[in-house]
Amino acid sequence: MNRNITVVLLLVLAAGCSSKPPDGPYASTMDPGRKVSEQDCSRPFENDGGNLMCREITAAERRARIAEEERQASARREAEERATRERLERERTEQLAREEAARKQQAAEEERRAAERRRLEAEARERQEKAEAEARARQRAQQEAREAAERECRRLEQESLDGRAHLANFVANYGKVEEYKGIAGQITAFLDKARKAKPCPPA
Repeated sequence: MNRNITVVLLLVLAAGCSSKPPDGPYASTMDPGRKVSEQDCSRPFENDGGNLMCREITAAERRARIAEEERQASARREAEERATRERLERERTEQLAREEAARKQQAAEEERRAAERRRLEAEARERQEKAEAEARARQRAQQEAREAAERECRRLEQESLDGRAHLANFVANYGKVEEYKGIAGQITAFLDKARKAKPCPPA
């Protein structure tokens, strides 16, 4: 009878040692060469490969652990919010930089187009001024040619008149000289003919 009770007690003790806590992995066998992982007996075990040592946590320690976990959670939230703010600020900065680059590119393109328009307008003005200058030069040359033709015509007319005047003077001065009577008569006949004066063109 005593042997049976001893076996039963050993089986109960063995079962107690090999059972696992609720909602957690089996506790590792104690190994002197491994670190000791001290854990709260009221929580599921976290098997990190060390020797598990379960101990009761006081209310103050539990409150401190909860406060620390809340502090770490709050720190994580603040870090995530800060990272989100920094990401949004970075994206906003990048967007502003892209908009500024696009604005500068558009301004440069508008300036290029304006410069091209100014160049074309300047070339058009230059061609027009050149054409007007050439037209004025042609008109001036034509006017000078007409004036030169008129002067030449008047010079020739004046020479003709001067020649007739010389002939008339010759007849008047030497027509009675016997030696010149014959030529004086021819000159008189020439001077008596109607003169065909060619009108000079207007300048």
